[in-house]
Amino acid sequence: MKTDVTFPSNDLAVAGILFTPDERIDARLPAIVISHPGGGVKEQSPSVYAERLTREGFAALVFDAAYQGESEGEPRGLENPFQRAEDIKSAVTHLTTRDDIDPDRIGALGICASGGYVPYAAQTDHRVKAVATVSAGDMGPVIREGLGRAQDPAVLTALLDRAAAARTAEARGEAPETVAWIPDDAEDMPATGTRQFRETYEFYRTPRGYHPRAVQGWVLRSADQLAQYDSYAMIRLIAPRPLLMIVGSEAETAYFSREAIERAAEPKELFVIDGATHIDLYDRDEHVTVAVAKLTDFFGKHLAG
Repeated sequence: MKTDVTFPSNDLAVAGILFTPDERIDARLPAIVISHPGGGVKEQSPSVYAERLTREGFAALVFDAAYQGESEGEPRGLENPFQRAEDIKSAVTHLTTRDDIDPDRIGALGICASGGYVPYAAQTDHRVKAVATVSAGDMGPVIREGLGRAQDPAVLTALLDRAAAARTAEARGEAPETVAWIPDDAEDMPATGTRQFRETYEFYRTPRGYHPRAVQGWVLRSADQLAQYDSYAMIRLIAPRPLLMIVGSEAETAYFSREAIERAAEPKELFVIDGATHIDLYDRDEHVTVAVAKLTDFFGKHLAG
C-alpha cells in the first residue's frame, strides 16, 4: 500500500510516499526512512528498496529532499547537506507522530549521497535505532577532492570563487546558476568519464531509471556548503546503535564506506556484494535482492519489538 504524505522541514513542505504492508502482523509497524541520491527523486532507487522492504513487514517512508522533486523550496536544485540532514530528521519526526508506526522502532537507510546524509543525521538523532547505507558517498570530499581524490586543489579554489560570485549574482536578482549532475546527451559525455559516470548516465538518462523530476542540475552556490561538510567526522556517535554499510565490490565509491566503518564504533559492519558497481545497487535485481536480504536481517534484528 502506498500513501502520499507531506511533512514540514525548516518550514518547507516535503513530499513523501509511505509504503506499508498489505497485511499487518503488528498494530504499530517498524519503519525505515529512505533518503535518495544526489540528483535523484523518491520514485527511483528509494522506492525500489521501499517496495521490497515493505514485503518483509516494514513500513518505509521515501521523500524528495527540500528544493528538489515535489518538495517545496527555492531555488530548485539546491543541494544543502545540512538541509538534507534536517529533511531526514523531519521524516523521522513525521513517523513518530503516526498512530500506525512504532516510534521506538525507526531505522534509516541512505543511498549514494544520502549514504552520507543519513549517518550524519543519525549521529545526533537518537530516535533512529539502526542506520544503514547502500553505495554510500560523502559529498564533502567529492567536492573538495574529486571522486577517488584525484582532483587538482585548484579546481576547488575555482569552484568556490564561482560559488561566491553566484551568491552575489542571486542577491542582485539574477537567476541561480546551476551545474548539471550529468549531461543530458550521450554525445556530451567526456571521453575521460569514469565507469561510474557512464553508469550514472545510463541510469538517469535512459528508460532504465529516468524520471522527469530527476533531470535538474544542482545550484552552484551549494558548493560552498558542500565543501565544508563531512558526513563521517563524528560517525562514532551512532554507537551503541548499529551501523551497516553495503557496497559493491566494483564500486568506485567503496572507499567511503570502508573508511567510515574504520572510524565508526561497534556495532558496525561492512557488507560487500561481489561483482556489483555503485549504480548496480540502485536497481539491478540480482544485486538489490542480496542487499535487501541483508537489510531485512539487519533491521529485523535491531527494530524487533
